[in-house]
Amino acid sequence: CSIGGVMYSDVVEASKRARVIDGEVVGQYDFSQLRDQLRENVPRSAQLFEFFQLLATCHTVIPEQRPGETAIEYQASSPDEAALVKGASLADFVFTTRKPRSIAVQVMGVEKEYEVLNINEFNSTRKRMSAVLRCPDGSIKLYCKGADTVILERLADTTGGCVPATLRHLEEYATEGLRTLCIAMRDISSQEYEQWNVQYTRAATTLTNRQQELDRVAELIERDLELLGATAIEDKLQDGVPQTIYTLAQAGIKIWVLTGDRQETAINIGYSCKLIQEDFSLIICNETTHWETKDFLQRKLDAIREGHGSNIDFDALALVIDGRSLDFALEKDVEVLFLELATLCKAVICCRVSPLQKALVVKLVKRRRRAILLAIGDGANDVSMIQAAHVGVGISGQEGLQAARSADFAIAQFRYLRKLLLVHGAWSYHRLSKMILFSFYKNITLYITQFWFALFNVFSGQTVYESWSITFYTVFFTVMPPFAIGVFDQFLNARSLDRYPEMYKMGQKGVFFNVRSFWGWAINAFYHSVILFFLGTIILFKDMEHDGLVGGQWVYGVIIYTSVLTTVLLKAALITNMWTKWTVFAIPGSLLLWFAFLPVYAVVAPKFRTSTEYEGIIVHIYANPSFWLTVVLLSVLCMVRDYAYKYLKRMYFAKAYHIVQEIQKFNIPDYRPRMERFKKAVHKARLLQRLRRTRGYAFSQNEGGQEKIIRAYDTTVQKPSGY
Repeated sequence: CSIGGVMYSDVVEASKRARVIDGEVVGQYDFSQLRDQLRENVPRSAQLFEFFQLLATCHTVIPEQRPGETAIEYQASSPDEAALVKGASLADFVFTTRKPRSIAVQVMGVEKEYEVLNINEFNSTRKRMSAVLRCPDGSIKLYCKGADTVILERLADTTGGCVPATLRHLEEYATEGLRTLCIAMRDISSQEYEQWNVQYTRAATTLTNRQQELDRVAELIERDLELLGATAIEDKLQDGVPQTIYTLAQAGIKIWVLTGDRQETAINIGYSCKLIQEDFSLIICNETTHWETKDFLQRKLDAIREGHGSNIDFDALALVIDGRSLDFALEKDVEVLFLELATLCKAVICCRVSPLQKALVVKLVKRRRRAILLAIGDGANDVSMIQAAHVGVGISGQEGLQAARSADFAIAQFRYLRKLLLVHGAWSYHRLSKMILFSFYKNITLYITQFWFALFNVFSGQTVYESWSITFYTVFFTVMPPFAIGVFDQFLNARSLDRYPEMYKMGQKGVFFNVRSFWGWAINAFYHSVILFFLGTIILFKDMEHDGLVGGQWVYGVIIYTSVLTTVLLKAALITNMWTKWTVFAIPGSLLLWFAFLPVYAVVAPKFRTSTEYEGIIVHIYANPSFWLTVVLLSVLCMVRDYAYKYLKRMYFAKAYHIVQEIQKFNIPDYRPRMERFKKAVHKARLLQRLRRTRGYAFSQNEGGQEKIIRAYDTTVQKPSGY
């Protein structure tokens, strides 16, 4: 933290220890020295006292202490608030009790009670919260904490005091990727408070535009503040975040980061999570007016389009834009320029943005681009963005469950997104594509044979197949292969899909499912129906058995029907990449089901007068060599072309996934780890050149509703046991 222009840290390196040079403190004190300065009568003691008194009182945290335990557990709406209260406890400002109208804090061993007069809650517009407290000495104080951009605007003196030094410290904290917050206060007279409280009470009880009125009233008192200092919280990236983002980028997924943190912090987050590479050129937009923003975006867009007059590699660009510029960029006459420039960049980082701006950015891309958007977040301020995207993913963690509850998918860690997209996403796309195309194919193959038969019966309405057999075709005999393909098939295993993220691009390019594929399957179905019907009719034209008897139409229909079913199931077997017990049950099992069903149905159905068409035909089918010869011959002739096409396509026109399938089949070693180690070495060298530590996440805070909770909470009252 930074207090009164002096930096303090939990752990201080020897080279950074504080020392006095020309009357100014250079370096950092550790927390043990901080506690000593609090107890000693040094010039900074008053500021230190007010700073930690603010951290211990200006919040909506609820303390919980289990029976028989001395440790206090803090329940907060965001992990940042809990961290600040815990930080105050390290300086002997321990928050112990919350009542509906007051709180208790042990200040250096002495318990003091503070009356909570008013709470001005955090929201995305204000980007700050404040509390009006009556201190134990009777004085009334306004404590305020929030983003630097809003706190600095409300200071009584923005140039003197500790402001310049605090700004330097904020820059340093942001460069290190820490989450920063400014701390300020103001003494309020009783008369001023009484006048303001009348307006606050009126705004709190209004029935229309209550939140807007509360924000307006808060503005009246949150002015002429005195800056006490700033806090910096380190929040390390979850395990696997850099690798996940880097892998998703290799898969052709464009990643935009929308964060509420400072620009320097956001840029360093981009470097730490491999969203921005060391060789990227940054386009930083920090304009303050509408026309300046429009002119900046237009100039950069023109330079990229022209592609000359600059040595910038236009394939390695990253756009960084702050919240104020983004406000102008999202206006009607600028949004197209912003979107075109952003889509030309490899990475986009929007910093200091509100939850509303996050949703507006998502809606802009959704409205202007034919692309599928996935939004992922872990906090309450990400809910609007998650709900605006096509697919929402919420991370359930320390930020709470609001994001997870409002999302389509909930995961425990960000790194699980890698498997969700690259493995399960690729499998789902391939399975559904194959299942849909096969479903059309099998139905076209059967029903077009009926169309060919109609040419011979002068469209009289007579069917070539028995009516219940037609129904059972879809309901029983060909229903299991699409399910087996759509649920269990894997064109590549999970390890190969994770190792080769480029395979995900096949879904983006529509390799497995497109107009060409659909008509290819449809034409193939027509081709098979022609062979099955006309060649089958030629073979069975004489319809003469060894004893001179004639089989008739229904024997002819059963033979064609069996040939169609066998062909369709062979086609399902040909397109199946992975055979499981369910696949065996679905494909060969369906054919065996037909051969077992036919004699039973031909005997039972005529007795119950359900269907008499198959009465007495079993002898003319199973004992007839023409039946077996025709079924085998027609099915093989249909599959010859399909097998030859698959062979030629795989051997002479192979695609990337065919090669990976061969690597997977023969377990060919992958020599890419050597290249990965080389890349890591280069990346590490470049990081050393930058001399920056890259950590952190965006600051988050829940909006609204917290005052009602704390006003109804009393930690001195024992909770119901539940028995």
